[in-house]
Amino acid sequence: MYVMSKFKHFLGIDVSKNFFDAVIILDSQKNKGLHSQFENNTKGMSKLIKWMKTYGADNSNTLACLEHTGLYGKIIINQLLVFDFSVWVEMSLKIIRSIGVQRGKNDKIDAQRIAYYAMKNADEAVIYTAPREPVEKTRKLLSLRDKLVGIRAAMKKQIKELEGFDKELSKLSSKSLKHTLKAIEKDLAGIEKQIDDLILCDENLSRIFKQASSVPGVGRITTLYLICFTNEFSWYSTPRQLACYCGVVPFEYTSGKSVRGRPRVHNMANKTMKKHLHLCAMTAVTYDSEMKQYYTRKVEEGKNKMLVINNVRNKLVHRICACIRENRTFEKRISA
Repeated sequence: MYVMSKFKHFLGIDVSKNFFDAVIILDSQKNKGLHSQFENNTKGMSKLIKWMKTYGADNSNTLACLEHTGLYGKIIINQLLVFDFSVWVEMSLKIIRSIGVQRGKNDKIDAQRIAYYAMKNADEAVIYTAPREPVEKTRKLLSLRDKLVGIRAAMKKQIKELEGFDKELSKLSSKSLKHTLKAIEKDLAGIEKQIDDLILCDENLSRIFKQASSVPGVGRITTLYLICFTNEFSWYSTPRQLACYCGVVPFEYTSGKSVRGRPRVHNMANKTMKKHLHLCAMTAVTYDSEMKQYYTRKVEEGKNKMLVINNVRNKLVHRICACIRENRTFEKRISA
């Protein structure tokens, strides 16, 4: 959610695997920045809180900002939330581009730039809310599932490729990998079961899953990824914002009279969601009569097929968001 600035001090954190650098700007004065380095663990976080307190910075008057760093930033974010700090987790590219031309780079400078970014854009800060435990567990299980599916696909591809060149070696490879593939299938089934149990045991998760997956073409895994990446659809206030995040909104590319590029989607997007929504769109234009008619009509009008598929992806996002917003499952329109 967006909040008006109520902060006096601004903490910028640059994260690495073993350490993190922290710079705090006191009293909103850029030249009053203090730097220190801490271990990336709970002990280091305790030292950070004590260090900040010596300068009068606490959870009531300080905005903490850091970049998306995945696993390395997890302890820092969790501990800051434990101490009730307002945390802003921002995309690194947005921070870099907002600062302009910069010369030189090290961890201390990066932390200072993050702190300055937080101070300069405090009125637009998006305060981080941690996912609930069932959602976090689902995300971890999906990540593990994705790895196992990739390993299984690589093994099957290797066996299939060998068939065309050396059938004997292909049979030997298939025999050797048979037990491994069975074990992977068993593990995948176990993961699917755990995910199903998490959904069934949590009322809110079950409701959102049912509503989102009711949209024709939207499958189970796509729905789960959407729930995890949006924190139960709480991190995006409009369907367009979510569609932009998924990389399915075309933007105009024109300038004066000379530049007349056709609208295209931006490369900065969640590639996983874009891939899954593409598969959903292909399913929708094949099996959903309404989407199939739309796709056929637009193609016959001379529209580029991929452009139409992207429009379908966008429509699916809007349908999903409408179901969540209105707390209902999808209902097909009945033509008069």
